[in-house]
Amino acid sequence: MAEPGAGFDSRGLGLRAQKKLLGKMSSKKIAKAFIDETTGRVLDNAYRILKEHKGNKKEAEKVLKYIVKTVVKVGILHKNDQFNAEELRLAMQFKQKFNSLVMTVISFWEVDFTYDQKFVTTSVNECRQLLQDIIARHLTDKTKGRIDLVFNTFADPEFLNAMFAKQPGIKPYMDAIVQDLHKLIDEGAL
Repeated sequence: MAEPGAGFDSRGLGLRAQKKLLGKMSSKKIAKAFIDETTGRVLDNAYRILKEHKGNKKEAEKVLKYIVKTVVKVGILHKNDQFNAEELRLAMQFKQKFNSLVMTVISFWEVDFTYDQKFVTTSVNECRQLLQDIIARHLTDKTKGRIDLVFNTFADPEFLNAMFAKQPGIKPYMDAIVQDLHKLIDEGAL
């Protein structure tokens, strides 16, 4: 029996249509189906930090658009039971690694003189590799490249150093992100 989405079958055709439509329509309405309000605020503040750091609104918008598209595409794949046992195992590893990264970011923000850029960069790159392994047989090379761009952005030592330097233009956004990350953890959403 062929896997759903692998040859011609109605379920696979429907899944491909959803992914194709998503590629054309990356609106807030679609994103809200997969991204809750608190996560949306985290992403909005990440956008503000990127815009402040890069001084380039279009580049910041592109990174956030790629994040939203990736989250929604992975959500569609999961919702349609497209992941095999190995991919589900990798997804659990990704979730654990990502949660650990979030806890580390919170700790580095809240406890002075603990920030370790190399540790954060390594953790971000480990999350990237796990995500790439999960989506390897499902998404296009173009989407894989977009994922790399997002992770390269958040693993960039210059960006990380600016983010954790508590600069006046970035600090209020990081304070809000950390507050929302605490909320997501308390709610069990991460």
